Amino acid sequence: MEMVEIRIELIDEDKAQPRYQFDDEALRELMNSIGELGLLSPIKVRKTEGGRYKIVYGNRRYKACRELGLATIPCIVSEAAGELDIYLEQIAENLTREGFSPIEEAEAFHKLLNDERFASSVKFLSGKLGKPESYIKNKCELLKFGAAVRKLVIAGTQIRKDRLTEDQLLPLKDLPMEYRDPLALTFARDETPVPDIKRIAKLFKDESISAGLKDKLLYKSGYELMETWSTFEHNRKERARREAEKAQAAAEAAKRAEEAPEERTDDEAPAEPEKRAADAPETGAAPAAAAQARPDRDGHASEAAAGAPEPEAARSVGSKLQQLLSAASAAALPTDEEIRLIGELSSHEAEPLLEQAGQLVDRLERQLAAWSRLQAAVPARK
Repeated sequence: MEMVEIRIELIDEDKAQPRYQFDDEALRELMNSIGELGLLSPIKVRKTEGGRYKIVYGNRRYKACRELGLATIPCIVSEAAGELDIYLEQIAENLTREGFSPIEEAEAFHKLLNDERFASSVKFLSGKLGKPESYIKNKCELLKFGAAVRKLVIAGTQIRKDRLTEDQLLPLKDLPMEYRDPLALTFARDETPVPDIKRIAKLFKDESISAGLKDKLLYKSGYELMETWSTFEHNRKERARREAEKAQAAAEAAKRAEEAPEERTDDEAPAEPEKRAADAPETGAAPAAAAQARPDRDGHASEAAAGAPEPEAARSVGSKLQQLLSAASAAALPTDEEIRLIGELSSHEAEPLLEQAGQLVDRLERQLAAWSRLQAAVPARK
């Protein structure tokens, strides 16, 4: 393509071009460079009516030359005729330049996808611009945020105070607007790292957390939100652990219930030999049997005949009872006043205490079930 010198007064800026944000300091640096070395890279223009030209790309270089008072500027005249081809050319050029912000990219892609003059598809743009479809879709997601957030978005991945990177924003894109923008502004202020933002976003997506509590969380700093996430994550794991324990206990109980009939069959097996012994004529064994059945001085059958538990088991159970009774008598119960004060706390403030109380209740219920089985195992005697 041939480069020609065109008088600056014949050139017009393209107000509809994708790039419209220009840094004043960078513009001054460019002016200094052009003043010392001249314009090293020409701008690109297209012909318009009346012998005039409109910029395709190179607005910043055009501005610098105009401010320096140059009479002409080196140009390449574009041969593109259609508006779509010209706009694609503008985007392709700006994608290679520093300072083309993610929001400018997003707005350009959105225009190509939704403006009836272009009506392009993501697949078409991906092929024309050499960018993955996911790249184009993610850029468009940035337009979900409000103007206050958009003006803070910068290119790159370096986290800076009162600025936002694309990586910081994308984890928030699916949140409702009432959470999305306030959180983004908080993260800009607090320079919140991307991994922390991803965790906090999950907190606001959790349907088990009430909308009222989420509204209160919006007043917290990025650091405080991470502390809240850590608490909820710990409680979630504790709940999962308790559920797993309950499921395991239920499975073990079901297994014992299945094995119980087999145990009763084994216990009943010696009944036939005992019946034969009872039907046999009285021999030397008869006095022994009679002695076992003979009442003691109080008129009760002997403990041997009643099938008393092994002494070692009785001692072990008795020791456990003494320990439990001592611990229970020493434990202090919450007073009515304490219960009333706890009831006035918010659900978030009371959550850790309620978790511990739940653990205690589960443990006491398991102990109560075990001692109730012990009571039921020993038949009442008159």
